[in-house]
Amino acid sequence: MVIIVRRAVTMIIFAMLLLYLSYPAFAAGTVLNIGYQPSTHQIAEMVAFEKGWWQDELKPFGITEVKEFQFPTGVPEMQAMVAGELDIAYVGTAPPISAIASGLDAKIVAAVNIKGSNLVLRPDVAYNGPQSLTGLIIGTFPPGSIQDIVLKKWLTDNNVDISSVDIKAMDPGPAMTALSAGKIDGVFLPQPAPTIIELNGKGVTVASSGEMWPDHACCSLVVSGKLIDENPELVKQIIRIHNNATNYINEHPDEAAEIYASKIGQDIDQVKASIKSWDGEWISDPHAQISSTLEYAAENYKLKYIKKNLTEEDLFDTSIYDSLG
Repeated sequence: MVIIVRRAVTMIIFAMLLLYLSYPAFAAGTVLNIGYQPSTHQIAEMVAFEKGWWQDELKPFGITEVKEFQFPTGVPEMQAMVAGELDIAYVGTAPPISAIASGLDAKIVAAVNIKGSNLVLRPDVAYNGPQSLTGLIIGTFPPGSIQDIVLKKWLTDNNVDISSVDIKAMDPGPAMTALSAGKIDGVFLPQPAPTIIELNGKGVTVASSGEMWPDHACCSLVVSGKLIDENPELVKQIIRIHNNATNYINEHPDEAAEIYASKIGQDIDQVKASIKSWDGEWISDPHAQISSTLEYAAENYKLKYIKKNLTEEDLFDTSIYDSLG
């Protein structure tokens, strides 16, 4: 009987050792670093963090701590990823294009949302179509961002010379402040900023990004190539958690708004109003973003943000998402 028990214990220890060794990069236990931005586009990350899903469900994979890092826009977030400071990033689909073109080893593995930004002008600024922006000062995210690419393509498609519009690279906070102070004529920002501006009487939405570019990709989940290569099962669990969080916010939008408002420090009523009125959608299937992301890459190349155009293979790895069934 003693021999049988000893053999059983030995087999359990051996099985645990095999599990331990199956995750080489994280076998000793380590930190997973996540980047995100203070936008309702990325509530899935916040829900997963605040409910403890990242922390609890990644423990079997050797993750002992999950750290979040907030960025104002996608450009500095991708700079942090290039520097090796982030393992995964919730970020606009456009900024990774420039980073990957410059050598970042990372892939888009899941979608986060589509659409969800608004062009907002001061109430005293007359608007009668895209041509109305000629001569105006518009604050938006930096070159290479979703908002930058969507705005410039929309202007070009409507025969408006980009150079005739003074497009200022601005983080959302300073852009909202500048608009309120009358120092700029409008902003093109992701939600909830446009709704907050309108509710405060400082601006009026004249176009949503879905009108400017139907069903365009917005935020995505980017994972380092090292993580994909060395720990595909860990990445699969990360995507599974993201899927569950995405489903949760679609089923419980009011609770998602409360989590966001508490975490970011914004008025809950304004956040709920934003979620009820925005044209965005929370999704997780990366295939829904491929077409417009490749258009972003082509626009990046036209604007000379990158030196060569990128392909689907350069930007996406959908294999792990597809393996979830």
